[in-house]
Amino acid sequence: MADNFQIPRGIPIQPPKPTSTQKTPKNSNKQVFQKMFLEELEKSALKFSAHAEKRLALNNISLSTQQINQLEDAVDRLALKGGKESLIMLDDLAFVVSVANKTVITAINKERVKENVFTNIDSAVIT
Repeated sequence: MADNFQIPRGIPIQPPKPTSTQKTPKNSNKQVFQKMFLEELEKSALKFSAHAEKRLALNNISLSTQQINQLEDAVDRLALKGGKESLIMLDDLAFVVSVANKTVITAINKERVKENVFTNIDSAVIT
């Protein structure tokens, strides 16, 4: 069978033309990776709802980097245990957090913690 195949003389052999299924250029790969990386960072970062930000400002509460790290750690631990809407007690502050969205829903200072009843939560962490 191989004996019957002949290449006609005078026809140049050229490499195949690129198709849309071939790999993208390296610069494009870097851009795709960077976009995915930034999206993952956004997913992992703790967010604050407008209500929580308003409560923090109203009560003159500013969180240190260490406190934010403790909140993020608590949310990660809650996620591993299946928490959904959780209360996190941090120092003399209380935070209600949506674990799935990694979002602080509200923040309560020490004066108001004593008089509050927390509902619609399924878990709590005291740090």
